[in-house]
Parts: sequence; C-alpha cells; structure tokens
Amino acid sequence: MTVRLRPSRLLPPALLAAAFALLAWLVLARHGTPYGFDTGPHHWSVAHRPHAAATAARAVTDAGTGPYPYLAAALGGWLAGGRTARHGLRVALLALLVLLAGQGLRTLLVTLLHRARPPAADWAAHASGHSFPSGHTATSAMAATLLAWGLLRAWPGTRSRALAALCGLAAVAVGCTRVYLGVHWPSDVVGGWLFAACWLTILLPPLTAYADRGRTP
Repeated sequence: MTVRLRPSRLLPPALLAAAFALLAWLVLARHGTPYGFDTGPHHWSVAHRPHAAATAARAVTDAGTGPYPYLAAALGGWLAGGRTARHGLRVALLALLVLLAGQGLRTLLVTLLHRARPPAADWAAHASGHSFPSGHTATSAMAATLLAWGLLRAWPGTRSRALAALCGLAAVAVGCTRVYLGVHWPSDVVGGWLFAACWLTILLPPLTAYADRGRTP
C-alpha cells in the first residue's frame, strides 16, 4: 500500500513545526532567560505546594517516564493492528519505534538548545539535563496519543472517545506537574506538546496505513 502525500497532510505538521521553531527562537533570543509567562506560574507553584500536593504531583509526573509510556504506546499499536495477533504485534513494535525515535530527536533538540532549568532550590522532584523541550511532557503526550489512537480504532464509539479523552487529560496533567514541581518553565512544557504533536502528525498517517493492512474488513 502506497501512502500518497497530499498538501493537506503536510500543512498541520508544517504549522506545528513553525510554532515550535518560533517558541525555540523566543527562548534562545534571551539565552534561556525566562519570560513573565514563565516566572509567574513558576513562582505561584513554589508558593502553593504543600507536601501532600507535591507528593500527588510526583506520582502523576512519574507516568511520563519509566515503563509506562512504552506500555501505552505498545498497547495502542496492538489495539490498532486489528484482530490478527501477528499483525497487532508488528504495529505495536512500530508504535514503540515511533515513540523511541521521537524521544531520540527530542534529546538531540534539548542538547542543541541547552536551556537551563529553573533554580534547583525550587525543585520538588529529581531532574537532570537541559530544559527545552520537556521530556516528560513530550513522552507522555506521544504515548497517550498512540494509546488513544489504538482505542479509537479498536472500539469506535462513545466508550473509546471517553477513554481517549482520559488519555489526553493524563498527558496534560503530566505536563502541568513539571511546572508545579518546579523543574520546568511553562514554555518548556508547551514546547514538549508542540514537538509531540508535530512528530505524530507526520508519522501517524503512515502508521495508520500500515495498521489498516491487517484489519478484518
């Protein structure tokens, strides 16, 4: 099956890439120094972070790392692959490759842009490396989207839409906790979401076309 590229398919990733590039330029224009829209939410988070809330936020943010994103991506691919177990496994592996490749590209970008994180004294969770775009944010967004994609394809209807919406809310929650825990600026989180959206609008169409090959008519 040949995937034909149409201008309408190229427009969304192009717009998302342009938005990401603009945000990256704004960050680099001040050598990583935060703007007011960064410092305001950051200072509020540090001032409104009781122990119980910080503990809950750390539990949520952990969903953006470790085995959870990979399990979500693989499950989404397996569900999207249809009723044939062998084809479902192939699609699950491809979904994992999409996630891993996205993480690799994000790591390259974060190294090239080398934006400093907020002051370590404000952190309420462990963090390492540079800040823009946020890794937890991008990873959770990609994994949640792949899982939502599989759910919508496996069980079309109200139930799958509700579950897909929950996936989206979970990804948003992970991104917000990165700011609340003081380890990222809000623009880092927005950059992570833009990166994930751009990456998946490029790769989901061919992945969907491949998944369609083994689906039961």
